[in-house]
Amino acid sequence: MAPTIAEQVRRAAPSIDTVVSEYCAGYMAHVERTIVNANVDAEVEFVRDLLLNAGASARSVASLCDALINTLIPLQEAAAKQSGTGTTARKLDQALVIGAQRDGLSSVGLFGAAVDLDAVAGRKVDSRVDKKKLEKAERKIAAKLEKRVMKNVEYEASKLLNEVPAEDYDKFFMEVNPLMLGNSGQGKSKDIKIENFDLFVASKRILSDSTLTLAYGHRYGLIGQNGIGKSTLLRALSRRELNVPKHITILHVEQEVIGDDTPALQSVLDADVWRKHLLLDQEKFTKQIADLDAKLEGMDDDGAEETKKALEIERSELEATLVDIYDKLTEMESDKAESRAASILYGLGFSQGQQGNPTKSFSGGWRMRLALARALFCRPDLLLLDEPSNMLDVPSITFLSHYLQGYPSTVLVVSHDRAFLNEVATDIIHQHSERLDYYKNSNFDMFYATREERRKNQRREYESQMNYRKGLQTFIDKFRYNAAKAAEAQSRIKKLEKLPVLELPEEEATLTFRFPEVEKLSPPIVQLNNVTFSYGGEGRTILKNADLGVQMDSRIALVGGNGSGKTTVLKLLTGQLEPVKGMVQRNARLRIGYFAQHHVDAMDLKMSAVGWMAKNWPGRSEEEYRRHLGAFGITGTLGLQQMVLLSGGQKSRVAFACLGLSNPHILVLDEPSNHLDTAGLDALAEAVNKFEGGVLIVSHDVDLISRTSKELWVCDEGTVRQYPGTIQQYKEDILAKADSAGVVQKH
Repeated sequence: MAPTIAEQVRRAAPSIDTVVSEYCAGYMAHVERTIVNANVDAEVEFVRDLLLNAGASARSVASLCDALINTLIPLQEAAAKQSGTGTTARKLDQALVIGAQRDGLSSVGLFGAAVDLDAVAGRKVDSRVDKKKLEKAERKIAAKLEKRVMKNVEYEASKLLNEVPAEDYDKFFMEVNPLMLGNSGQGKSKDIKIENFDLFVASKRILSDSTLTLAYGHRYGLIGQNGIGKSTLLRALSRRELNVPKHITILHVEQEVIGDDTPALQSVLDADVWRKHLLLDQEKFTKQIADLDAKLEGMDDDGAEETKKALEIERSELEATLVDIYDKLTEMESDKAESRAASILYGLGFSQGQQGNPTKSFSGGWRMRLALARALFCRPDLLLLDEPSNMLDVPSITFLSHYLQGYPSTVLVVSHDRAFLNEVATDIIHQHSERLDYYKNSNFDMFYATREERRKNQRREYESQMNYRKGLQTFIDKFRYNAAKAAEAQSRIKKLEKLPVLELPEEEATLTFRFPEVEKLSPPIVQLNNVTFSYGGEGRTILKNADLGVQMDSRIALVGGNGSGKTTVLKLLTGQLEPVKGMVQRNARLRIGYFAQHHVDAMDLKMSAVGWMAKNWPGRSEEEYRRHLGAFGITGTLGLQQMVLLSGGQKSRVAFACLGLSNPHILVLDEPSNHLDTAGLDALAEAVNKFEGGVLIVSHDVDLISRTSKELWVCDEGTVRQYPGTIQQYKEDILAKADSAGVVQKH
């Protein structure tokens, strides 16, 4: 059944305030019923202005207006040919106007001007509406809209969204967490509930009339498609752009540590700004007390009593302050701080020697780990993590997930790593369609199953209501001009007006990747025979006496700590590096599809995906390139845009599409899960499993490894060996090793 005019209005502006959308829907339904005397262009323009002022999409509103005019003009022409509508029809129309007003669908005062529906319709009807109540409701709505506008202006104008310079970190930390050690927060709830807020990035609204609820001690996984605004929500919380109570401390792992001469361990200790300042105050006041003691000892018994008494009072005050500092440092367990910081760093992959190295000696990825270590060390009441697994290897992710399972405060983490969320999350928040949906007591797998059940129930409820609406509308249309059935028709009209507005559940975006068919080769395909490698031939040995091979039916995952030589192994297999000792054998006809960890660096982002492919893999038509990109979710005009305009996930999909252009026999994938959301990861796993050639994958995503790999290779201590168990058993071994070394601490 084609949607009614009212339904078209609702669908065109699903995210605006329901009071406005319902008014517009009711208004256009009334115009349709009084079409003979209506000025269609003026009525449509009036509704258009209301929708745009309320924040609806300009494109959707323009399409709606075209559809309304194309529908209403023919209706008006047909109605004009009829002789008249009669008394009963007028009575029904009047009932509709009064009913709409009774339900609060009048727009008096909403946007600064009064609108009289009856006058617009060309006649005046006595209304039974309580006008005082109506005016009170309209003032309340106007105040709510004004408050929302102010919130949005404040958020967009905020200066705290700018990056924090390194030299201002202490000031920023104490500004965001002013009461971290005060007593004013004692006894107060650390639950967070922020109601009825909107969130914008520039002019794009990402959350509308939303409520964020975080129960203290719970660990929330925030999930949603790439670009939906999850990181923006975390930033708004971390800068207190949203109304987080002041006694709740917040830390957000967002920017890498700025490199300088500070040792890594000291950098972590300095992250707790209050502890650092208390230690400085302790040193300062201790010295002042010592100086006063020296002065008092130097005064003879005949000294001025008033001066001596003043010095003793000053010493007493300093001593009291020092006692307070001691108490606060004891409360913080400051004496255990260094061992705790060292334990966190070790768990995140920093050896004891590396912990003494200056921060400037570490790469960007390792500095991000330092930022994570600093946040874990501070133990804020609300810890905000944005894709933490992207910067970590499997051993470090294993440590982090185990650490967070015992974290005593609240965690809000953005992640697409299913295994990580299954281990860490106690609840899931699904961000979509400018809203937040909550799945309590759920990890990712439980959320996925529950969401599908919710969608089915919503669809059944929607279809049931549509059938009920259809029955009511059929009766109204059939008997609206029948005087004998007027009362029943009015009754059904009221029922129809009072039905809640339901929307068809949105379809989740799905992706499908498809690698090309594979030409068969005879073994051996590619083999490392007693291979040793070191950079420059004389540097530290990265790989020693490695013997391993990849065949056409291989499904291998290569894991190990960062810096253990995983990428070196891949480059030896693909011929980008040559061994210092030993031999690499390759089938003469072998073609390898190599996905590099930093694939974007190799792309000319000023070119389109189609242009990039044509330059590097010539010989096909533009249509063929576009069709090939379509197999990886780059559809429509995306393939013709400059790649700099594509999201990180879309660039990754272009890189995957490029792999297939050489018709590879083997896929070598170095960290392919970075930048892919859940739909992308599902598509990648399915495509890898359907690929008929060999696969060697380096990944930190345990779920992806579990779904695609049959063998596990471990790169560690200068060698590569086949691991006899599964990825889960490997993680258990990591924890057992860390536990025996005294590293595993939960908080």
